Amino acid sequence: MKTIGLKVFVTMTAIAVVFLLALSAQAQNASETLYKAKCATCHGADGTGSAMGTKMGAHDLSTALVQGMSDTELTDIITNGKGKMPKYGASLKPEDIKGLVAHIRTFKK
Repeated sequence: MKTIGLKVFVTMTAIAVVFLLALSAQAQNASETLYKAKCATCHGADGTGSAMGTKMGAHDLSTALVQGMSDTELTDIITNGKGKMPKYGASLKPEDIKGLVAHIRTFKK
């Protein structure tokens, strides 16, 4: 009887882990898609800056300067804009902005 209970527990735990990993991958894909739609034009697909963005002074998101900023600082910049960067607080949900910050972290050198 205990063996059956353990097997059920192990199976349910494995299913939960797979489900959570799938949700995490979907969130990352959604953030990457949003980044490509809203940010890549200036910051480049890899975060180092597009030709147009470089001319406009867009920051290389992979640098120590940007990567050293707190999540709160990056959230504030995305939400309220900075310099020539437009503000996205009115057009993006807070969870979308949080996802963008997480995606920016993937550019760390």
